[in-house]
Amino acid sequence: MSRKSDAATQAELKALGCTNLKLRQLMRRVAAYYDLEMAKAGLKTTQYSLLSHVLKLGPLRPGELAQSMKVSASTLTRNLKPLIEAGWIELAAGTDARSRSVVITAAGRAKREEARHRWKVAQEGLNQLLGAERVLALHVLINESLELLSPIATGADDE
Repeated sequence: MSRKSDAATQAELKALGCTNLKLRQLMRRVAAYYDLEMAKAGLKTTQYSLLSHVLKLGPLRPGELAQSMKVSASTLTRNLKPLIEAGWIELAAGTDARSRSVVITAAGRAKREEARHRWKVAQEGLNQLLGAERVLALHVLINESLELLSPIATGADDE
């Protein structure tokens, strides 16, 4: 069995097109699939993620939440606003007079539980559409790629 020359491999890679474009196309389709299911719970996927983080991490300062979610402070503020207006999240007094804590409310816990069911339906549906073997292979490839790219990460991943 002969190995392909490096030039042949490079030519094949070039013919495949832009990796960034292909990943963005895949991400948009996957996100749209989850968004359709989450809409049945009246949430966007980013809102579900935010409710889940606050539930898991408990009351915490906005800066700590932004850091744990790997988003900028401005993105977090923008994403918190509709959840606060809906009564699912509240900004409570923090440990001192100048600080605030992000807290999930009872209504927020109920909404998150409703959405968790929709998330599971979306995940199972995607697994069925793609097939378990492909999903497992995709996760392995993503994890390996993230590890290889971690030295060049440039800060918070903004949503």
